[in-house]
Amino acid sequence: MNIYPEIANKLMTLEEAVRRFIRDGSQIALGGFTVTRNPMAIIYEIVRQRVRDIHLVCHSNGQALDVLIGAGCVKRLEIAYGGNGRYAPTCIRFQKAIERGEIEFEDYSNYQMSLRFLAGALGMPFIPTKSGLGSDLLNEEGFSPEVREEPKVANRKYEIIRNPFNREKEDVILLPALTPDVAILHAQYVGEDGTVRIKGLTFADGEQAKAADRVIVTCEEIVPRSSIRLDPDQNTLPPFFIDAIIKVPYGAHPTGCFTFYDYDPVHLNHYKKAAGDDDLFKEYLDEWVYGVGSHEEYIEKIGEERLLAIKADPILGYTPGLERK
Repeated sequence: MNIYPEIANKLMTLEEAVRRFIRDGSQIALGGFTVTRNPMAIIYEIVRQRVRDIHLVCHSNGQALDVLIGAGCVKRLEIAYGGNGRYAPTCIRFQKAIERGEIEFEDYSNYQMSLRFLAGALGMPFIPTKSGLGSDLLNEEGFSPEVREEPKVANRKYEIIRNPFNREKEDVILLPALTPDVAILHAQYVGEDGTVRIKGLTFADGEQAKAADRVIVTCEEIVPRSSIRLDPDQNTLPPFFIDAIIKVPYGAHPTGCFTFYDYDPVHLNHYKKAAGDDDLFKEYLDEWVYGVGSHEEYIEKIGEERLLAIKADPILGYTPGLERK
């Protein structure tokens, strides 16, 4: 008997979720931020299944974005920022791909990307803002006219109009909405009814999920209805938004998951060294992605010592005294 009957049709493995919802050429939005709550477990599975030509759209991201790009899964990227904090102020494989012309790339500000997802969530084709006026974001376009003919690419980066409600001359930017095929998030909790709760900063995760056609949520724990209904103002997404739920403890490693575990500086330093060299990066993928058959094997490979070292104080939300160099 399924102990979670309300979400029985949504519970699946990482392999099943990728096969069912992720296609070559999919436009995918990633939750999390730099080294916080990246959905790494499913990112590794996407790489293992060798999905190609992904059109990635992110508010800002880090490790997940870099692994996908480095593994050759990404064709096109729209983003505000990609970095791993002190370990890579600009994600290393991301930077190499841009310098080598290996991916198509368009950049917006953090606020502009948030607004674009908000427009998609509201069912609006575009959204107005004054953010970006006077900046080079309006002077440079990354996509060619040929790329802009693609169905999921806006036919222009932005449009400037005069505010029709102001008698004075006032320019307003119109930004195109984003409606990803799939949004992938990692959360601390999913209730047995499918309600999602993200603790700490949610970034643009909620807007990305509401804008997307399909939503995949990996989580640390599945909790009783009675638990998820406590403090309902802390819940992030209702059940009807969610298409797939996968319980994967430490599913954000080596990035952190507030109140559960901190980011792993040992692994991130190892990744930094590997990502800077093409041969070493191939070895990294062979060891940590292709050479690992499941998330459980990945966790076992990390080892209990490292997991205990990054275990978060449940009150503070992070790991006091963690050596972060």
